[in-house]
Amino acid sequence: MGIDRMPLPDWTALAALDDESLPLLPAALLIARDEYPDLDPAPYEALVQAHADHLREEVAAIGQPPLKMAAINRHLFEEVGYSGNHDEYYDPRNSYLNQVLDRRLGNPISLAMVQMEVARRLDIPLDGVSFPGHFLVRLPVDGGLLVMDPFNGGRPLAVEELRERAKPHLGQAPDDSVLLQILSPAPARAILVRVLRNLHGVYAEKNEWDRAARSADRVLRLMPGQSEALRDRGLAYLELDHLRGARQDLARYLELVPDAADAEAIRDRLVDAGGMRASLH
Repeated sequence: MGIDRMPLPDWTALAALDDESLPLLPAALLIARDEYPDLDPAPYEALVQAHADHLREEVAAIGQPPLKMAAINRHLFEEVGYSGNHDEYYDPRNSYLNQVLDRRLGNPISLAMVQMEVARRLDIPLDGVSFPGHFLVRLPVDGGLLVMDPFNGGRPLAVEELRERAKPHLGQAPDDSVLLQILSPAPARAILVRVLRNLHGVYAEKNEWDRAARSADRVLRLMPGQSEALRDRGLAYLELDHLRGARQDLARYLELVPDAADAEAIRDRLVDAGGMRASLH
């Protein structure tokens, strides 16, 4: 049994889908088409399918899911050569799936998407995990979970290592219940939003404000009213002198989260932009 496939939807159609219906590979390629407008999704769909087809007979002959997953990882990371881009981690190409499939280089979340798409075509229920720091993948096994690191060749991670990885982000090592919560499957929408937030961060750091604004705008297409994306787009608009859009976004952000840690700083930016002139008269 394969996965239903569809051509790239437009953003309006994508936004209308629920998480269960949202197609991960086409949506990720839609994100890439913003940067690569001539992108044809067909060769990338065919490449992912070819990876799965190459593995199908071998995986079908293996009984245990962890061993099936080991065969998939061996093919993707050792034979085909996908790897984490440790040298240029913040290269935006690491987030665009067409570039990841062309270059065999990516960041944790893009490599996870390749793993997931291949595994699911082989009826292996591999899910993404929005783990603090690096994105991971998980496979249910024998009442537990096999958690793997796609950025490092799909290496399995023990519980203690997961706790240590989470500790800097949580302030302490999580107990079992918190760790299980962190390891919940990430819906497709959350995965795509994380891709876009990564891109926003890269472009904002490089002062590429048009691309930063675009990345935040795409988050809002997927999650209308998402407060951080409103703030991010508004601040990018300010840098682009698109003052009307900036005022609208930043004012809405303050309405949604008036007690945000950066609320005072955002109010100052709005005053500077004339966005609170009426209230100051």
